[in-house]
Amino acid sequence: MRHLLTIGILGMAAASAAIPAAAAEHTIGRAQARTLQSVLDASAAGDVIRLTPGQYEGPLRLNVPVRLEGEPGAILLGPGKGSVVTVTAPAAVVRGLEIRGSGRDLAGMDSGVFVAASAKGALIENNRIIGNLTGVYLHGAAQAIARGNHIVGMNGDRMSEAGNGVTLWNAPGAQVIDNNISFGRDGIATNSSKRNVFKGNRFRNLRFAIHYMYTNDSEISDNVSSGNLVGYAIMFSSRLKIVNNMSDGDRDHGLLLNFANGSTVTGNTVRGRLQAADRWVMGGTRADDNDLPKIAEQAGRVDETGQRLGPEKCVFIYNANKNTFTDNVFEGCSIGIHFTAGSEGNAITGNAFIANRNQVKYVGTRYLDWSKNGQGNYWSDNPAFDLNGDGLGDSPYRPNDIIDQVLWTSPQAKVLTSSPAVQVIRWAQSQFPALLPGGVVDSRPLMAPPDRKDKTP
Repeated sequence: MRHLLTIGILGMAAASAAIPAAAAEHTIGRAQARTLQSVLDASAAGDVIRLTPGQYEGPLRLNVPVRLEGEPGAILLGPGKGSVVTVTAPAAVVRGLEIRGSGRDLAGMDSGVFVAASAKGALIENNRIIGNLTGVYLHGAAQAIARGNHIVGMNGDRMSEAGNGVTLWNAPGAQVIDNNISFGRDGIATNSSKRNVFKGNRFRNLRFAIHYMYTNDSEISDNVSSGNLVGYAIMFSSRLKIVNNMSDGDRDHGLLLNFANGSTVTGNTVRGRLQAADRWVMGGTRADDNDLPKIAEQAGRVDETGQRLGPEKCVFIYNANKNTFTDNVFEGCSIGIHFTAGSEGNAITGNAFIANRNQVKYVGTRYLDWSKNGQGNYWSDNPAFDLNGDGLGDSPYRPNDIIDQVLWTSPQAKVLTSSPAVQVIRWAQSQFPALLPGGVVDSRPLMAPPDRKDKTP
């Protein structure tokens, strides 16, 4: 009996030891600021270290999975060297802080918050990360999340010398959600990763809003890019879902696909605007902080102040294969879609091309029919009739002719576009379609744009 009682007591003790202690909360004020790193190191997993308003000196390291949280007005200031916060513990949390003062060493990956590969599932949330080389660096941190942060990068320096708002390298399953990112180089730059989600972010005054390199099986959705050089640059990546994003008044391209394959591009909007011409000829690569200019009433119009239409291309497809484009709106660009370099097997149907100066640029001789299963795209300059009321044009739509081909290969010929000879050639092509060159044709053009909700930045 005594033996059984002893066993029971030992069992209860073992069970008690297996139950984790309740997480402790430590509130740190300015008076304890110098001991902050010691408190972090001495904390147990799950503890909360809360900073009251005031300025605290970095750098800090989270080597234990704790929650480092700041009350409004809590500022963490780095020494201008290295990263301000380095997270090495899995499931650690950095929340509610203003973080400043990283170093300027790109090779050293200096950041406001650097999340190491060992910090699987770390959460960087609701911080103000201001003026650092890189805002958040997810370096191999699988399933880490950067969410709800306000990130302002380096402003006033050359873009090539700045870091990104969020840099992600080899971090499978990581997510970047609902952040507001401006200045610096790229908003989000990802390389050599997979199964990532970039959703609900807003970007301004950057080179690329989102820059994809060698990142597969991922999602880009519900993001807004405005006033950047390029909205979404997708390179050397496959099997992506690019859904419900907006590019509004970006300079060069709204959407760029370069060696991007097997992806779905649907529900996106690219909108062109008249912009100050010095964005192209001077260092004015960043948009004005004021409201974006009004949408051009007529694509390609340049007013007396010298404004220029941008982006130059709503979509640029370069050697990108087997992608599906549906339910997108490409509006008010110099070129609606530029399609080149042997891109094969792409399905482009159910989209709306509205008021672009040139709807399509395709320098090639093969015939490409951009209709599928009895449905094509909407073209705002299509003069066709719909006599039977089925919502489809009664004649095919051809966005380009021989003259377009000549102008693309010999731009100097623009001086002849109003000549009688050119007008005769265009009239002859309209009367004798056999004279038309190879290129894009939409055999079942839509007479009205597809119904969809617009995304307003």
